[in-house]
Order: sequence, then structure tokens, then C-alpha cells
Amino acid sequence: MDEQLCQAICERRLVSFTYDGCARTAEPHDFGIIGREKKLFYYQVGGTSRSGRPLGWRWAVVGKMSGLRVLDTRFAGPRPAPSGRHQRWDRLIASVSRVVDPGGNPIVTKS
Repeated sequence: MDEQLCQAICERRLVSFTYDGCARTAEPHDFGIIGREKKLFYYQVGGTSRSGRPLGWRWAVVGKMSGLRVLDTRFAGPRPAPSGRHQRWDRLIASVSRVVDPGGNPIVTKS
């Protein structure tokens, strides 16, 4: 699943997955580790949610995600952070604004 998330972020492709029993379609923005858990920060663009709000910023614990698929549809790129601030990651694995290797070194990607 890690490779699929990195691919989707690098190529700016939508993903679909199930989380908390809800099917989601999302723009994956940041993937990394916070407090020893792999997490995905994403903007949900379709599907359902338990809150009843199908659109917006969300967090997912990667270990609780299932059925991840990288879709052919691309998205434009970074969106403004909801609070104007960025999350502090213990280790950032990939970000839509920059992709890093496992050692934290930036990877140059093609647009």
C-alpha cells in the first residue's frame, strides 16, 4: 500500500479506498508517520463519510484503509492547508508538493 500511495502522490492521481466502512475518493496530499502510525492526509472529493460531509480534508490511519486503488484521474496539485498551517510529521514519506525517498531526500519528478 505504501508504494501505491507514493505513486499516487508523485503522479497526482486520485485514489479510492474504504475507511470506517465508507467508500472514499480522494486527492492524496501527504503520507508519513506521526506517533508511530502511518497516516494519509487527503482531500475527499467523492464517496461517503460518517459525518455526512463527503467533501473536505481528512486523515486516515493507513492500517485501517482497505481496497486502495490508484485511479487514472489526475488532480491539479496542492490545495491550501485548511488552517494555513502544516502538520508536523515524525517522518514525511511523500507529499504532493514534494516527494521524498525513505531517507527524507527529495525526489525530482516529472510533471
